[in-house]
Amino acid sequence: MAQGSEQDDLWGANWYPDEQQIEYESLINIRPRLGNRSMVIQSDDIRHKVSEITQELLGGIS
Repeated sequence: MAQGSEQDDLWGANWYPDEQQIEYESLINIRPRLGNRSMVIQSDDIRHKVSEITQELLGGIS
């Protein structure tokens, strides 16, 4: 956020490098105001964006 990110654009996930898989679950994801009432990212669009960014930055790392 110090570099200009907005709170609404920050989402949490876990990366499992051995399996090259993402788990979209984190306490930071509980955002009733944005319609996300669970620790899991519920929006397919946001999950897709998180996946793209994660794969770009961490894909292939094990």
